[in-house]
Amino acid sequence: MSKSISSVHGGTPSQAKLIFHNLSANYIVVGTELLIGVFMLPFNVAYLGQTAYGLWVLVASITFYFSMLDAGYGLAQVRFVAKYKAEGDTQALNELASTMFWVFSSIGFVALSIAVIISLNLQHIFHLTSDQVRTGRIVFLFISLYVVVGFPVSVFGGVVNGFQRSYLNGVVAVATALLVAGVNVIVLVSGYGLVELVAATTTVRILSYIAYALNAYRVFPDLRIRVRYFSWNRLRHITGFSVFILLIDLANKLNYSTDTLVIGAFMGTAAVALWTVAQRLIEIVQRITDQLNAVLFPVVVDSSTIEHKERLQNILLQGTRLSFAMVIPLATIIGLLAKSIVFAWVGPSFSASVSVLYVLTIVVSVRVGTSTSAVILKGAGKHRLVAISNITTALVNLGLSILLVQRYGLIGVAIGTLVPMLLIPSLVLFPSACRTVGISALTVLRESVWPAVWPAFVIAVMLVLSRGMLEGNRLFLIVQAGLAALVYLSLFLRFAISREERVWYFGKAREILSRA
Repeated sequence: MSKSISSVHGGTPSQAKLIFHNLSANYIVVGTELLIGVFMLPFNVAYLGQTAYGLWVLVASITFYFSMLDAGYGLAQVRFVAKYKAEGDTQALNELASTMFWVFSSIGFVALSIAVIISLNLQHIFHLTSDQVRTGRIVFLFISLYVVVGFPVSVFGGVVNGFQRSYLNGVVAVATALLVAGVNVIVLVSGYGLVELVAATTTVRILSYIAYALNAYRVFPDLRIRVRYFSWNRLRHITGFSVFILLIDLANKLNYSTDTLVIGAFMGTAAVALWTVAQRLIEIVQRITDQLNAVLFPVVVDSSTIEHKERLQNILLQGTRLSFAMVIPLATIIGLLAKSIVFAWVGPSFSASVSVLYVLTIVVSVRVGTSTSAVILKGAGKHRLVAISNITTALVNLGLSILLVQRYGLIGVAIGTLVPMLLIPSLVLFPSACRTVGISALTVLRESVWPAVWPAFVIAVMLVLSRGMLEGNRLFLIVQAGLAALVYLSLFLRFAISREERVWYFGKAREILSRA
């Protein structure tokens, strides 16, 4: 066995510090990308037009499915990198990284071949004019190239994440997002169109891969990608775990991306743009509120391994409460101010997005609120149940959306998404997580869900009574939303939770923020 991995990078900070750094970096990346997205969407629609923008979103949505080709190896690699790092096994790390590099290179070649075939058949997939087919084909191939190159490069990201240094990649992500936004503005203001825009921004994104690779060598200087390190034994080992991650990823892609494809197939690109406005707002809510569960997984794995049931119970109670406490106020604010937000953001021509937004706020509330249950189940070895539940949700979503879009249009697709998302996590995943940690569902509802939900009724009354005032005034809209969030936070901390829990929350915050 080689020298200790920890000696390579100068020791390991405390887990609390790493969690804080990584979580902070996640929020900075998310905040930067969301702020850029909020400003760039109306800018791009204004310069490109609703139809061209809808075409861009439509063809880009196809590439979301390409990530399924990684067969779950991406997350599985992170798990095994962390394992071999803990063991200080440099040889195993290099065998794993090299094996996955060549596997992902092969997957990239397959993805490129599929992309070429799809590009030649766009006219058979969507209702497009001949000009849209030509433009869509070029745009799709550019975006696909970025995805294809990303497969082998993802090995470097897996090394960084496995070493629990994802905040380094966060720096690259923020810099790339800012640079891409700048290039976006320059290209469109200069009078160029969609093809030139996608070509320029894709080039910037591909070049950013160099920085991600450098980060991997920074955290693990002994990293070596070699053909001779390819190991069939490592591949078989990692495949045993990745297959279920693949099923979960497949279901997630169906849930997140199918709606756009259904709308594009049955209603056209203009309707895709209307759906995208509502979907982007919901994505903002989800990305802001679901970062906590991304860092809980290794803690759950550790607690489950040593059979620390009390800690698992606490994770379920606190994780569920905090997830709901983050998503409920944002969803309530966006739902009740939907018309004002949409009109202020993209204008009255997108009024059809408002009714979709009403439904999707419920979807995101349930999705984020029950996500801790899914984390508990995956960490406790019940990933099969999560995979089956997610696939069922996705298939029901697809079937209902196809059925309802033909009669009810966009709102039919939204309802098709809502029904399975409301029922399956609530009736399957949540009760199973409660049984897994040995706590009753009623206890979790009483101690976690209700304290996070009832303050939302208060701000809902506030918003309903004040939403007609100064309609169309963006500054008042921001003040109104901010005041509602502040009232919710005050009610939650002062009345919804006990004094002991309040002291515990602030104590943990001080512990994490204190200097070593």
